[in-house]
Amino acid sequence: MSWWIGFISSFLASSVEVVEAVTIVLAAGITRGWRSTWIGVVSAALVLSALVALVGPGLQADVPLPVLRVVIGTLLLIFGLQWLRKAIMRYTGLKALHDEAAIYEREVTELSSAPKVGVQTGMDWTAFTVSFKGVLLEGLEVVFIVITFALSARDLTPPLLGAVMAAAIVTAVALVVHKPLSRIPENTLKFVVGIMLTSFGTFWAGEGVGLNWPGEDLAILGLIVFYALTTVGLIALLRARIGSTGTGKVVSEA
Repeated sequence: MSWWIGFISSFLASSVEVVEAVTIVLAAGITRGWRSTWIGVVSAALVLSALVALVGPGLQADVPLPVLRVVIGTLLLIFGLQWLRKAIMRYTGLKALHDEAAIYEREVTELSSAPKVGVQTGMDWTAFTVSFKGVLLEGLEVVFIVITFALSARDLTPPLLGAVMAAAIVTAVALVVHKPLSRIPENTLKFVVGIMLTSFGTFWAGEGVGLNWPGEDLAILGLIVFYALTTVGLIALLRARIGSTGTGKVVSEA
């Protein structure tokens, strides 16, 4: 696998997850105070770093390549198809589009009404818990992607570098503008990353079961086009069906 596949995929996927984590952190910091919020962020980051450090040495394990490709391909297919399913629901109106501004306002409202626990001791446990959980949950998805691409290449550097760069850039921008990054086309990014992960997953799973792809690595581009056109076609068909029957029911963003 070329290094750029792991780097770009990790960068794009991590950007989406970091944007969501930053929204939660901003709401906690602005509403409850930054000291406890940053302690929660750093604590979650340490847990994620420890997880990557523990898994890193195992990347050199002597696992048969076909087995490894099937495992990696299956994991990426599960992850990618999950994102594509959400993209289809969002673009057909069956699921509300992800709105960082609305999520931020909701978090601010909930945090403002929460009791101030532990503030007498200088530690706001509500701010700590919210920021810790937000960073940890979003970060676990990033770790999953980093480890998966690292397993394929037996090299942790490209995907890890992509994730770190995404986190640094998104966090820096958020600190400068001091508000949720609602102008980032997050729904489109999730759609694109879902296509990429599904395509890579199909490619590696196919190689794992002995399939010789025409054009070798170039077949990935064909898979990306295939899944993109198929998904767009499904969205168009579902929109037409929902519009003609009027049975669409919007599910709010969790």
